[in-house]
Amino acid sequence: MTPLAKRILLATDFSDCAGRAQDYALFLGEACGACLDILHVLEFQPGMDPDYPVNHLYLEHLQKETGALLDALVSHAAHRGLTANVHQVTGIPSQWIAVMAKEKEVDLIVLGTHGRTGLEHILLGSTAERVVAQAPCPVLTVRLERARLMPDEAQAAIAAPAIRTILVPIDFSDCSLDALEYAAQVAKQFSAAVTILHVLEPVSYSLDFSLTHAGKARAQRERLEARLAEIAASLRRAGLTADHVLRGGVPADSLLDWSREQAYDLIVMGTHGRRGVSHLVSGSVAEAVLRQASSPVLTVKSPKFRSGHRRIVQP
Repeated sequence: MTPLAKRILLATDFSDCAGRAQDYALFLGEACGACLDILHVLEFQPGMDPDYPVNHLYLEHLQKETGALLDALVSHAAHRGLTANVHQVTGIPSQWIAVMAKEKEVDLIVLGTHGRTGLEHILLGSTAERVVAQAPCPVLTVRLERARLMPDEAQAAIAAPAIRTILVPIDFSDCSLDALEYAAQVAKQFSAAVTILHVLEPVSYSLDFSLTHAGKARAQRERLEARLAEIAASLRRAGLTADHVLRGGVPADSLLDWSREQAYDLIVMGTHGRRGVSHLVSGSVAEAVLRQASSPVLTVKSPKFRSGHRRIVQP
């Protein structure tokens, strides 16, 4: 079987979240026999002079501090049988991650996300969301819940990475079906079970403010159930374990609630190249999943399938 990724880019800032992302990068690297590129960006805003004495001392201090950490990470990767290359640059992390991914022609980017929401997100933004928007390949974002930012004994209790169950939310757009196709390849790689989820929004009101006819609502639900069953059956014919779920409610809330109830190992979602994070029914859905999902989220844009690949799921 052709491995899912031959080259993986791990972007790290050595935070707790990045440490969890590192676990996943090593796990995936071992499973795929991939080469690992490790990128650390010394954050430095454009327009500032790196040769100015104070700035130079600041960057020199950061380089010394992180250099030892990078060396240790390369040694750890080598101990696990992985070839790792280190890249340390100065600038804006999201921009350098996209540049490095293109230069090295990586198949997958892995990075941690703090899952900021509310005012904190508005003020600080999200490197992960910018990377998803700019990346030329799928991106795995790994969020470490705040409850897990605990002392060493609590950290030791965190389970090792595993991919046994995969949730794939779809809205039947081409990009969401491409993500499902990619998820099927992930499932094959790890012998994982796939659940396809579609969220049916609350019943709408017509122009005269009367509820949409109940018969039409039932017919729509039946059509969606049939389409989901058909897609799940195509996955099973390909040798995968697959089921489907049709839920009602506000898309982001319903998706997140279901994913937490079932505790999936991975969520796979599609993205639009021009618009960044995929708008699954509404623009806030995928962004909410990236910020709040307790499971790692694999966003798929321009997936790379092997030559001669035959699709399991037809658009």
